[in-house]
Amino acid sequence: MIKFESVYLRKNDKEIFSGLNFFVQKNEKVLIQGKSGIGKTTLFKILLGFESIDKGKVSFNGKNITKEYIAEIRHQIFYLSQDIDLKNERVKSLLDEIWEQNPLKNQHKTHFSDLLNFLDLNDIILNQSVKELSGGERQRIGLFIGFLLDRPVWLLDEPTSAIDDTMKKKITNYIIGLEKTIVIISHDDVWKKNNTIKIKRW
Repeated sequence: MIKFESVYLRKNDKEIFSGLNFFVQKNEKVLIQGKSGIGKTTLFKILLGFESIDKGKVSFNGKNITKEYIAEIRHQIFYLSQDIDLKNERVKSLLDEIWEQNPLKNQHKTHFSDLLNFLDLNDIILNQSVKELSGGERQRIGLFIGFLLDRPVWLLDEPTSAIDDTMKKKITNYIIGLEKTIVIISHDDVWKKNNTIKIKRW
């Protein structure tokens, strides 16, 4: 599914990767842990075609990360960045727009409301603008978008850092139970407690 083979990358006179080999199988759940600045987020950016490597090979479903395939690859990936980059508009308008992109929306008319309830997203939050949201609310909205898009591969960068412990457990258990390939960067211990997740320490 995801392959980094003998990858080398140097940025600003700093070696980020030196012969990195990293593999993720279909529907595998992988947690990446390590100190800040060692290239965890860069790994995601390479896979999405936002960063180029100096040497080696990176592939997704057998296709190299190149201009020829990158648009196709991105449409199979949901990426939640650490800063939750969302358009500044009313939350409900943003979510309605995303819902329209869900290919299964006609078969899941109650799915939208069920997910809102699951993430404790109420009418007050939905009628606010994105800039008014707290960090935890932004993370839940970001995850909600992932649920709506329903893409087969998820790349999550610190997805629960601002969420309370009870909600973290709910979200973690739900995500780990999805039949998707999921790679998570997180310092939250809640992810490590699930014995189905593979931990990769850098």
